[in-house]
Order: sequence, then structure tokens, then C-alpha cells
Amino acid sequence: MNLAIWLSWYEDVLEDFGFSRSQDEKSAKLLNRLLDSYGGLKPEDIPMQKEVIVFGAGPSIKSNIKEIKNLNLSEYTLISADGATTALLEEDIVPDIIVTDLDGDMDDIICANHEGAFLVVHAHGDNMEKLKEYVPSLNRMLGTTQSTPLNNVYNFGGFTDGDRAIFLAVELGAEYIILAGMDFGKEVTRYSRPAMTEPEGQADGIKELKLKYAKNLVEWVAENEDVTLLNLSHGEKLEGVLAVRFS
Repeated sequence: MNLAIWLSWYEDVLEDFGFSRSQDEKSAKLLNRLLDSYGGLKPEDIPMQKEVIVFGAGPSIKSNIKEIKNLNLSEYTLISADGATTALLEEDIVPDIIVTDLDGDMDDIICANHEGAFLVVHAHGDNMEKLKEYVPSLNRMLGTTQSTPLNNVYNFGGFTDGDRAIFLAVELGAEYIILAGMDFGKEVTRYSRPAMTEPEGQADGIKELKLKYAKNLVEWVAENEDVTLLNLSHGEKLEGVLAVRFS
């Protein structure tokens, strides 16, 4: 996504959620300094295949994982959005890349990082303490922001971890993206809210609005980028699409 186009979306985000751009930029500068000290990657350091699977933390995540297990996963770059990492580890799958603002299950994210997953760590106005806590102990990190990019902190577009993962994949050359666990509905799971005691629950108003933005941004990608998207969460059939694609 062109940065100017994203920043027009970002202005709407700031207005609708009441976020502070100055706090976002303060957080980005903090992450920039941390990556100067502890080592930050450049986009070209992260390998990306033409075919990608992006995992969100929606209610369909476990059923979708079971479906994609029929594929040869070595042929895909596997990207998890934050808490979806836990669902993958439960199925003995380590993602290649984790896109995170550090509010998922950090024990699982750290475990996957130590097992080889690259981290795309996002800075925003209310996660500065988490950046200070976790960045020094992590490795293979690329920094991102939703505001002005910096030397070690990039802006590829996107708002939530899930849609940012899609924008990242497009930026790094993906041509075909399967979406798993990307429901965009009104239910949340313990994967996106680790403190929940039940497996699923009702999204609050803020979360609903975030999911609405995520859906709109994914639709923008489908309409404006040179990439094919297949959303398993919305009932699109994996077998049929792959058969057509490879025939």
C-alpha cells in the first residue's frame, strides 16, 4: 500500500478510536532505539514465498488449521497474527513469521521465536512498556508503525495484526494468500484475548470496530493489489480453488 493512501486511513483510525498520533510516534521512536541496540531486520532479510497462509485468531482458526494440514506447508510462508501463534503451536506448527503488538500469549510467541520464527513487532501508543520488557529478549525482529516510518521501523499499511500480516505479505512479494481464522465477526477467542476464561466470547464495541476496519482493509487489498486472496473462514473451498489454480 502506498504510504500516502495508508495515512488517509490512519487519520480515520485516529478519529474513530481517539488514538494519539504523538503517542504512536513516541512508541515508534522507542522501538527504533531498541532495534538500534538489539538488532533490527530490514524487509529484505525476511524470506517470503509467493504462496502464503495468514492465520488470524478468530473462531474458525482450529477448523481452518485442520483443513490446511492437508497441504504441503513447506511450500507456503506461514504468518500468524499475534495470538494465533498459540493455536498453531497447539497443532505442532511453528509459523515462519509472527506479526505482533505483543498482547498475545508472550510465552508462546517467545517459544516460536526461539524455534526460528521471525517477529514483526508493531509499536503503537499503548504498548511502550511491553516493548521495553520484551524486545531485549527477542531476536530476528522487524519493526513496524502505523504512523511515520523510521530507520528501523517500517510502515507497510494495516491496522490490526491480521490485516497488517496481509499487507506485509503483499509488500514482500506474495501472490496468493490463504486466510485462516479471519472471521471479522462479533466473536473473539482466547487466542486473541489470553485472559479470557472461556474459549470464545462476545467482542466489545472497540474490538468490533477494529474487526470492521480489518475487514475493510482486507477488501481494499483484494480490490487494489495484484494478489489472490482465499478466505477459508468465509466458506471458500480450498480444494476447488487449488485445483483450478494448478490445472
